[in-house]
Amino acid sequence: MEIMNCTVLEFECIGMDNGGKFPMEYTGRGQNISPEFVMKNLSPNAKTLAVTLEDLSHPIKDFTHWLIWNIPAADRIRENIPAGKAVPILGNARQGIGYGLHRYAGPKPPKGKKHTYRFTVYSLDCEINMSASSMKRNFLKKAEGHIIQKGSIVGEFE
Repeated sequence: MEIMNCTVLEFECIGMDNGGKFPMEYTGRGQNISPEFVMKNLSPNAKTLAVTLEDLSHPIKDFTHWLIWNIPAADRIRENIPAGKAVPILGNARQGIGYGLHRYAGPKPPKGKKHTYRFTVYSLDCEINMSASSMKRNFLKKAEGHIIQKGSIVGEFE
């Protein structure tokens, strides 16, 4: 799916450089907590944010580990977002279905295998109304025409 009229969202994933290694605490072999994200150029027109984590090395193309949407637009997304279909501490943001069922699920490739993972942060001009049973493809379809900015950071873990 092509996203039209979308500018680059620059952001930092605290503790991880783009192209670097995942910090252990953000992996399935560590504390398995979601990292903090800091937006660098968030549009003043952004109403909500969404985040996906995908395993780019998985046999299933761009295998989704995490999907969260309807985070109130802000310069920071806190770390350690709790599990649940709705996240009250984030304005009832919604977590969908991925490897992490309504929760963050960090990297945990087979022992001895290096996988590449991608965080993507989207800024949108609205809230997305869809079931917490939704997957990334559902989110992208509903978000079409509402994504203002999009940015990605990749990291490796073995």
